[in-house]
Amino acid sequence: MKIGFTVKNKMTIAIMLFCIMACSILIRILEDKNIKDMNNAFISMYNDRLIPATDLFYLAENVYAKRYFLEEALYNSDSILIDHNYLKGRLGLANTNIDSLIRKYEQTYLISQEKKQLDELKVQLTETRKIENMVLDYSDQRLTKAARNLFENQGKTAFNATRQKLTELTKIQTSVGEELIKNSEFAVSGTKIYSSLQLALAIVIGILIVAIVFASNVVKIPNDKFNLN
Repeated sequence: MKIGFTVKNKMTIAIMLFCIMACSILIRILEDKNIKDMNNAFISMYNDRLIPATDLFYLAENVYAKRYFLEEALYNSDSILIDHNYLKGRLGLANTNIDSLIRKYEQTYLISQEKKQLDELKVQLTETRKIENMVLDYSDQRLTKAARNLFENQGKTAFNATRQKLTELTKIQTSVGEELIKNSEFAVSGTKIYSSLQLALAIVIGILIVAIVFASNVVKIPNDKFNLN
């Protein structure tokens, strides 16, 4: 009767061990997924937020450079005439850099709001470039006064609008970056929970092993007595 009871206990313990093993495997799978999510979050933080934020900085730098070149040519020249070729070369180089940065930015992961702001920025950059070309045309015709009036009435407004779009894109980078950090923190907390569960399961396994050893000793003692008789 005792032997049958012990066998039944062993079977119960075996089933419990199997369930614990299944739970351990499941926890391990979830932990691996958590680590993968954390890794993806860090990669996205670098590739889709840090690098594009740097590109936005250089993009803004080229926009400000274009405005500086125009103001220098229109207002800071000792001569009433604008150096057309010099201005055209400077603006052309800045625009080439801007186009390259925009193409690079478009290759990153963009949320819907970011795509919308980027499209509006591209439209604004096109408008700014039209004004630049008109200023160049006036300078080629030596119409310095007309070029200055155009820049005062339309150019400055266009550059300010471009700056605003760049600022909005930078704010989006910051907000999405903060969201990625929160996701990483959540993943870390999940990993801690899984580690605690694994520790608890290890303790339970240890207890069950002791129970099995104890049950084996209980069975062995009556058997030894039976052999002596």
